[in-house]
Amino acid sequence: MFYRLSGVYHTSYASDSRIFKVPADRNLAVFFLLFGLAAPFIVPSIYLNSYMLPWLIWTAAALGLNLVTGWAGQLHLGYAAVMAVGAYSAVHAARFGVPWEFALIIGGLASSVIGSLFAFAALRVKGLYLALTTLAMQFIMDWVLHHSPTVTGGSHASLQSPTLALLGQPITSDAGFYYVAFGWCVLVTIFMLNLKRTGLGRALVAVREKDYAAAILGVNSFYYKILAFAASSFIAGVSGALLVATFFFLATPEQFSVAVSIQALAMVIVGGLGSIIGSYFGVALILLVPGVINNLVAAIAHTLGAQVNVETLAHIPNAAYGALIVIILLIEPLGLGKLYGNIREYLMVWPFDQFRK
Repeated sequence: MFYRLSGVYHTSYASDSRIFKVPADRNLAVFFLLFGLAAPFIVPSIYLNSYMLPWLIWTAAALGLNLVTGWAGQLHLGYAAVMAVGAYSAVHAARFGVPWEFALIIGGLASSVIGSLFAFAALRVKGLYLALTTLAMQFIMDWVLHHSPTVTGGSHASLQSPTLALLGQPITSDAGFYYVAFGWCVLVTIFMLNLKRTGLGRALVAVREKDYAAAILGVNSFYYKILAFAASSFIAGVSGALLVATFFFLATPEQFSVAVSIQALAMVIVGGLGSIIGSYFGVALILLVPGVINNLVAAIAHTLGAQVNVETLAHIPNAAYGALIVIILLIEPLGLGKLYGNIREYLMVWPFDQFRK
């Protein structure tokens, strides 16, 4: 009823391959786009910069990881490593006087070069063996970041990011940082939405399902694996650079550790492999929910007058947060994106679903 299909006719391939086949999907996307544009005027600054800005940048990064893991089916446990390459490359380029527009591209290209090295491992191994290989590369990058003072300043130092400037205009306001993150996230989302309906997207899915069968059908798995890792790494590099330029304002090795790679993969898995809207949900759950639960537990303890020590108060939210992830995956193993799809399909026929036989 809300997602009505009555009156929607696909009489051509162009009509059937539209991004939004159901008007309700298009209307919902337009609503959230307008809300995103108006957010600096209606959302308090502290929530804008502490929650929405990192959520948008990490969503763009998760979409890039979903490209190689969800679409191409290549397990990647070294995603933070390529984000680090992009972040440090862009910051160093900006420090040498390169305009930020080109510095971000340099960071993305540098990440693509390193990310392509992961692809060569994917040509030899797959599944858990590929995951272990990419994890080993992550450890190598961690060692490089901690033992290359010329690049990072050393393990206990930080690299200050120059002031972000686009089109010659320095960006120093909270709203400015937010709009940069919002624009990047929208750009990556549009790219992924169009990727789903192209020959490239279908070839990546074919490689994911069975690369040998895809090769028989004429799909060059070597080429598409390289392309998937390179494109995913480019998105990761730019996302890492923007994360440093608009949120952290300095780069440290701890920001791109192996724990961050595991966290990024958790965002994609909980959100749903191959799901665009699931990436938004997964990042929100992994990144934002722990803080919400922490505030909720503290508020309940204060209301009840319970004397909870600091250590217990720090561990209860983590336990509740972990239980929430387990419950969600038990309800729908395919992630939050599939859960949203189930609700959407139900609303397509509500309230007339009782007449189905």
